[in-house]
Amino acid sequence: MELRHLRYFVTLAEELHFGRAAERLHIAQPPLSQQIRQLETELGFELFHRTKRKVQLTEAGQVFLDEVQQIFKQLEQAIQVGRQTSRGEMGQLVVGFVSSAPYNILPKILRSFRSSVPEVRLELHELTTNEQFRWLRESRIDVGFVRPPVEDTFNFETIFQESLMVALPDTHLLANQSDVCLRSLKNEPFILFPRLLAPGLYDLIISLCQQAGFSPNVTQEAIQMQTIVSLVAGGLGIAIVPESLQNLQRTGVVYKIIQEPTPKTAIAIIWRQNDRSATVQKFLQIARLAVTFEFVVRTSVLVPEED
Repeated sequence: MELRHLRYFVTLAEELHFGRAAERLHIAQPPLSQQIRQLETELGFELFHRTKRKVQLTEAGQVFLDEVQQIFKQLEQAIQVGRQTSRGEMGQLVVGFVSSAPYNILPKILRSFRSSVPEVRLELHELTTNEQFRWLRESRIDVGFVRPPVEDTFNFETIFQESLMVALPDTHLLANQSDVCLRSLKNEPFILFPRLLAPGLYDLIISLCQQAGFSPNVTQEAIQMQTIVSLVAGGLGIAIVPESLQNLQRTGVVYKIIQEPTPKTAIAIIWRQNDRSATVQKFLQIARLAVTFEFVVRTSVLVPEED
């Protein structure tokens, strides 16, 4: 039994006329009659009562028609799901991200992805950079948002760059200044995260302090950026943080520009090499578009209009 035999049967059942059914199917009437006979022989029961004046479904034919129509509905659904999956529009995507990512480009990417492919179920995990490397190797996440450097066993793209700022308690002596010289912080207690969690950002902060002539006195450590900012608000020290942390509105904290020229810190998106998942590729495509749009918007705001 072939699928075309079932289509012939359904069409004849709808028309109850061999001539009209053959016309719809773009075949001659005798081959249609022959195919229906072959189908009945294979099934072992009659599908139609035939007379010179009319064609009617048998009781068994009606029951068979109902079941076949359900099969075609399921087949159409399977085809649709298959097409969507091949385009990365169905399934699940597991995303890892560092704690600072929700304060910069990540929300825009997630909104764009959810709007474009609502049938993909997103599963999010807040993880350190090194944890994401491990989870990616173990296939526990599909893509990640990390602070470089990135292990060379993964594909990655830098999607966001930002400056560093100083987070101070709002009662600090420097809290009313518009910017801060790093050298003025040499005697301050620093709050920092363990190097194991984000070695690239950690080394950048240490290097900046050393270029200013001192090694920071780290008196507190915290894993998450939100916790670091909370400790600053509690007056336990100061911190050097990515500028997007300003979006974390926390009473008791002020953010100050660093006077000295400082390198930018980056967020990179990473995924497994040779990963051909259509959903991953769709996510990367949408992420690139979201980042490009964000860059254009920010640039247009910065450039004054001509008179």
